[in-house]
Amino acid sequence: MDPLWIFFIGMAVVLGGILALRLHAFLALVLGALVVAALTPAAAIVKHGLSKELSPEAAQKIAEQPVIKRVTREFGATVGGVGVLIAFASIVGKCLLDSGGADRIVRSTLRVLGEQRAPSAFIASGFLLGIPVFFETVFLLMIPLGKATRLRTGRDYTLYVLCIIAGATMTHSLVPPTPGPLFVAKALNVDMGLMILCGCVVGAITAGAGKLYAHWINSRLDIPLRDTVKTSLADVEALLQRDEKELPPFWLAAMPIILPVVLISAATPLDAKGGAQLYAQWFASCPWVIDVIRLLGDSTIALGIAALIALGTVVWQGNQKVGDVMDKGVGIALEEAGLIILIIAAGGAFGGVLQQTGIGTRLQELSATYSIGILPLAWVVTAVVRVAQGSATVAMVTAVGMLGSMAKPELLGFHPVWVALAIGCGSKMGPWMNDSGFWVICKMSGFTEKECLSTFTVMLSLMGVVGLGVVMLLAKLFPLI
Repeated sequence: MDPLWIFFIGMAVVLGGILALRLHAFLALVLGALVVAALTPAAAIVKHGLSKELSPEAAQKIAEQPVIKRVTREFGATVGGVGVLIAFASIVGKCLLDSGGADRIVRSTLRVLGEQRAPSAFIASGFLLGIPVFFETVFLLMIPLGKATRLRTGRDYTLYVLCIIAGATMTHSLVPPTPGPLFVAKALNVDMGLMILCGCVVGAITAGAGKLYAHWINSRLDIPLRDTVKTSLADVEALLQRDEKELPPFWLAAMPIILPVVLISAATPLDAKGGAQLYAQWFASCPWVIDVIRLLGDSTIALGIAALIALGTVVWQGNQKVGDVMDKGVGIALEEAGLIILIIAAGGAFGGVLQQTGIGTRLQELSATYSIGILPLAWVVTAVVRVAQGSATVAMVTAVGMLGSMAKPELLGFHPVWVALAIGCGSKMGPWMNDSGFWVICKMSGFTEKECLSTFTVMLSLMGVVGLGVVMLLAKLFPLI
């Protein structure tokens, strides 16, 4: 059977399961993986194994495995690659909230930039917090501050809400250790430091485009400040009176975010020939320093250190006992991480068995025949899945499963990091009623559904389009190979 037909059947199972049968994304992805694995010919599996430099005997052994074993094999490989990283990132995010560290970052940014530059402060804070914290959580944290600023200034509520979104949403899809970009980087063998660096560059440009749109729509659509189900205006006014002595200092609040980025970035040159030689010259008299940099710059170690610092900050604040921190903080964070890990692992299994069909080679032939570039193709595939089922993370996991075998430097002519970022930008397209983030924003901001569609949905789609253009330009100017 043609790999394209297997892919379409698999996608129909996944999207049909989510949209029609209302299955959880985990169940739909596992079901789709089982169907794809069952339809894949043994010859295609052997050919895929050989392309991965397996011996003919090992490739044949995989082809002879039962369907369920092939699916669980890919499932386990995905968990092994990203499970611990996501768990650590969840702990960092939860502890930033519990300690008041996230609140401190936002308040300090507002103080430095001033209330007249509140939109820039919201974008900067959201951009920073969106690296370790899930987008919906960042929004829930910052929207009371947006409302408080509106109470102070008496205007520009639309602008404040959209700037909060513009800052956090791009790091959510472009910068590890957020689960989506973390998984895509691992799947495409992109160095984590390079993914962070390039993701921040593309994210900053697209966030700037979002800010321009926010200013434009704010001048045409003045949405009033309203009571919401969970937050009344009286609650927001009470927030203004919160004692800053309860919050940790800025340097400590920001350390769990900045330190792992610095450590990972410091180790990144060691994977490049020129960088390794340069480090060897710098530390010729004490070569053990290079080993320390390599150890601490491992993404798992760096995030583990960040998690310990974040936990220590909660305990240092004295608001909770160590036992409570472990039960209520770490326990809840790991519960949330567990669900994300299961969904991503199921998506990894779906993508893994899809690659065994030879879909990558088939798409490569198709794109060559119709002159379709890999970057627009990756963006379109991700966008279609995102609009259809709502989750940016699921869209990214699904797209990289299809395109992973094509994303090799010798085939692309540029580094796979640009494919990873095109996928991330595609996941921003068309958020609407099937997206949980849409309802979080709608209900917590007090926007109506129509107002949310005409502001949030349009802005994210614009940022996704701008992101694709930026990625294509950077891939042309800086192929990195």
